[in-house]
Formats: sequence, structure tokens, C-alpha cells
Amino acid sequence: MKNEGIEGTERFQSPGKGSGLRAVRQFAVGELVFACPAYSYVLTVNERGAHCEHCFTRKEDLFKCGKCKQAYYCNVDCQRGDWPVHKVECVAMCAYGENWCPSETVRLVARILMKQRVTTERTPSERLLLLSEFESHLDKMDSEKDEMNQTDIAALHHFYSRYIRDLPSEQALTELFAQVNCNGFTIEDEELSHLGSALFPDVALMNHSCSPNVIVTYKGTEAEVRAVKEINPGEEIFNSYIDLLYPTEDRKERLLDSYFFTCQCTECTTKSKDKAKMEIRKLNSPPEPEEIRSMVRYAKNVIEDELLEMCELSLEKMGAIFADTNVYMLHMMYQAMGVCLYMQDWDGAMSYGEKIVQPYSVHYPAYSLNVASMYLKLGRLYLGLEKKSQGVKALKKALAIMEVAHGKDHHYVAEVKREIEEQK
Repeated sequence: MKNEGIEGTERFQSPGKGSGLRAVRQFAVGELVFACPAYSYVLTVNERGAHCEHCFTRKEDLFKCGKCKQAYYCNVDCQRGDWPVHKVECVAMCAYGENWCPSETVRLVARILMKQRVTTERTPSERLLLLSEFESHLDKMDSEKDEMNQTDIAALHHFYSRYIRDLPSEQALTELFAQVNCNGFTIEDEELSHLGSALFPDVALMNHSCSPNVIVTYKGTEAEVRAVKEINPGEEIFNSYIDLLYPTEDRKERLLDSYFFTCQCTECTTKSKDKAKMEIRKLNSPPEPEEIRSMVRYAKNVIEDELLEMCELSLEKMGAIFADTNVYMLHMMYQAMGVCLYMQDWDGAMSYGEKIVQPYSVHYPAYSLNVASMYLKLGRLYLGLEKKSQGVKALKKALAIMEVAHGKDHHYVAEVKREIEEQK
């Protein structure tokens, strides 16, 4: 297809950031800026049987591929639509059986390679940015990232070389894996559970801001970009690459580690939310700065090591200094809530959710999916515990955010509306 662009926007050179996306007309809050079909995508293995491999629809009574018995589809049309990319994986899964275990990134790259072999023109996912234009940042990768890249390349050869002829050179694969790691997206459901991985080239064109004016949500395997602030003609369109809960220095570290740049957005310059995010308990003897830094290091270590069984102990220790609204306390409470849900301790999960949701509303930007997700979890917990009025109230708060972030016609919005109606 020809380069027809995206109506209402244009690609431009953003000062200090390289290529970016700019509005050429006004966009209202909640308005769809553009939609982008996935260039390539893959359903995560854990969701097989619950979602269609081709369209990601969540439904019961999916039927499985007759050969590999592992991929599930809505109907024959979805199976046929997926066959061009599934056929290689299907044969490989049958050959390796229980030993078939490539990472999600390896599976995605294999699908990209298959698509590239049959694609000669610009795709509908590349109206403004070609996949070949993706930054790889190979020159900025440390030895650990390079080693991970080489491990993925070895896995691609091991699981796919017999089924994808003439794989690209080591250098070309190194660059492709780096491009995917830097520009790939995680497709999530309404509760922000991981469904799969994908490439959306035009979405990747947007630069990052810790105070974004758009949000990316998913309808099946299509990304939708909606305004969460009023955007005027001439303004750059910014997405967020990371979880925005954390204070400035933490966000900067994450961005530098994963995307190789130092953020200079207004939020990072003013640090306007840092004081609230790092709130300290009102004590007779305020802690020394080094004591606070030490507690932050402790919190990060516990978070990174995913020691969920230490949640209560960690909360007690951090709570001696940090207020309950401190973002590291909130992160640990979120982990504890997840443990309670896993153990089916519904009252415990509800208790943590109630402590989390209000600070989330303060710390995250307007129309945050993280806030909507927490209200959604809480609403469903309340209903399950026969707290009808509280459940409906929480679901309505989730719905108000989702109607802007997902759009009023999204099936996730319809599901929540149905849950509310059922309580009347």
C-alpha cells in the first residue's frame, strides 16, 4: 500500500527526540486519534484455550488445532486466517512435544520473519513508520542484554531452523531482536493481565512522556490510541512507555535501562508528584535522608526479587518510615493483593485493594488503566462478597475511565456495563 499517513496527524522531527507524531487538528478527551493493526503478534502460552489464537477473542467452547492440539480458535475462519503464521509453529510443536519451549519474543520474531518473506509492500501497520526504521540501540546495549539477545537467537535456530529456511545472518537477527525488545508491545486485557506480544510500528513512532496526552488500549489484535488530554494542532502526541506510579529517579532509571534515553519531560523536570509518591510517616523523630535511601533500596530489592511470601513482613518493615500512600508501600500491597487472590482470600484482597485505589488515583495521570483495573478488581470482589452497592460504585468508577481509554464501543466496556445492569 502507498504511504497514506494517518488522518489528523503527521510524522515530524521532534527536537532532541528524533522522529515523532504531531497533531494537525484538535483531538478531544476520549477521541480516537488512530487505530493500528498489529504487524505481527503472538498469544501468550498461558492464555491458550481461553483466547482465540488469531483474533484474541475471549470465549468458551473454542476448538483446537487438529494437528498440534495446542492452538485454539473461534471458528474455521480464524483458523484459516492464522494458518500462514501458525503452520511453522504447529509443525515445530508436534516435533518437539513437551520440549517445545521458545520464549514469547522468539515466537514473535519467527512470525515476523515469516511475514517479511511474503510482504513486499508497506503494510497497514506502517502508514508512517516502517519496521525496518525501528531503532535497535545495539551500540548502547550492555553485556547482559547482548547475552540475552544471543540466547534468543540460539533458541530461534534450535526450534525453527528446520522449518524456516535460510534464516538471516547473525548480525541481522541481533538487530531484529534488539528492535523487537525496544519497540514491542504487551497486549493486555481490561484487568491488565498479559495476553500476548505484538509489533505496532505506527504506535511505536510516538515518543514518551511521563505526562502523556494519549493512552494505548487493545481491541483484539488492534491497538487504539485515544486522547486523555485535549490535544491542539501542532502539539506532539506522547505515549507512556512505562508504569508511571514511581518517582522521577526510578522512572528515569527504567527508561534508560530499557529504552536508552534520559527523560526530560515536564513531569521529570518539575518532579511535581514526587513528594506525594514518597510520603514519609509523621514521626516524632523524622528519619535521616540516608535512612530513607536505604529503605528505598530495600523496597526495590524485594520488588525485583519477587519475594511475595515476604509481603507482610516487608510492609511492616517499610511501614515504620513510609506512609501507606508511598509508592513502594503500594507496590508491595499490590503484590500482597495478588497473593490473596491466588489463595482465594477474598477479604484480604479486598482490604489491600481499598488501601491502594485512592492513592493510585492521585499518583497516576487521568484516565489511567492502572486505576481502572484496580476499581474493576475491587468491584468484582465486592460483588463476590455480596457488597452490592460498593461493587456497583467501584465498577462505575472503572467504567468512567474505560469509556475514555478504551472507547464507548469497546467490548470490555460492554462487559462492565452488563455486570452493572445485572445488579439492578
